[in-house]
Amino acid sequence: MQFRDLKTQYQHLKEDIDREVIKVMDNANFIMGSQVKELEKELAEYVGVKHCISCGNGTDALQLTGMALDFKKGEAIFVPDFTFFASGEIVSLLGATPVFVDVDEKTFNMSPEKLEKRITQVLEDGKFTPKAIIAVDLFGLPADFISINKIADKYGLTVIEDGAQGFGGRIKDQVACGLSSIGTTSFFPAKPLGCYGDGGAIFTDNDEWADTIKSYRVHGKGDNKYDNVRIGLNSRLDTIQAAVLKVKLNAFREYELEAVNKVAARYTELLKNVDGVETPLTPDGFYSSWAQYTLKVKDREIRDSLQTTLKAQGIPSMIYYPKPMSTQLAFKEDIRYLDNLETTKELCDTVLSLPMHPYLADEEIEKVVKTVEEFYK
Repeated sequence: MQFRDLKTQYQHLKEDIDREVIKVMDNANFIMGSQVKELEKELAEYVGVKHCISCGNGTDALQLTGMALDFKKGEAIFVPDFTFFASGEIVSLLGATPVFVDVDEKTFNMSPEKLEKRITQVLEDGKFTPKAIIAVDLFGLPADFISINKIADKYGLTVIEDGAQGFGGRIKDQVACGLSSIGTTSFFPAKPLGCYGDGGAIFTDNDEWADTIKSYRVHGKGDNKYDNVRIGLNSRLDTIQAAVLKVKLNAFREYELEAVNKVAARYTELLKNVDGVETPLTPDGFYSSWAQYTLKVKDREIRDSLQTTLKAQGIPSMIYYPKPMSTQLAFKEDIRYLDNLETTKELCDTVLSLPMHPYLADEEIEKVVKTVEEFYK
């Protein structure tokens, strides 16, 4: 059993992927070939924004966004404490200060209530100027952008949607990566929409930001690559990855997103009566792309024992994330606010993610559930 079965997915899409990759090889248009622009157009249309700018990876997508928004020393960027390192890493890399915010115990996403408290705390402290909010669509579920955008408007902040895990999710009829003024995603192979290497993208309706990011991703170019008007990066999505993504995007839209939601619904139906297990919540009006299906249990000892039991049955599982972002050694010089982060600390000890992908068979789901049930019995 695979945690995220890319091998089975490839077998389903092999004919189309092979054809498109060979086309790139035959044409030898390896860098910024026509497939890159075609993919950007399709992605922008899917998300419902004017601009999609592809880049080298999801972390670069966040960094390029921070560069376009001019993150700098003395500014506070609000980031959830329970997420992958990159969401806060790029803040420190650009010289600003990441200010960590606790998450909601049910959705695992940034808590709007705790966000506003943290903003007022920073304002009252007076040492940093609040600049932006990076809200993460954790495990495939969009953050509460309805509330977060209102808070941002109230305090004059820009909201960045980190949709690395959330591509394909929705709030009502608005698609993830288009739920705020600018959004980013990752095409890491295990993401809801993944390539066969690294890749990422930025989404926005803002023409100025889009033009600036296009410049930054190619060494800060001006009219051409030998006219450099700013210090930038080398962060281009290569053509082979774009060709793979064009095929996979079609499958994602046509059946994979629906299939993975059926898998999640089946898990929830079978696990809902297992005493001691809390299944993930999808609030009304929200739709998840299920990057992970994550259970919550009582404590670390039970979580670790359950993982060991699953492993003995040949069932892979993952712990996202074993420690809060605010406790990472790399941030030791940046941490200023460590209070009110209790939910994150609890989740780091109590969550466990089960195998999750569109090609998970019913008998595999039932084996996972039976193993969990027997563990608790």
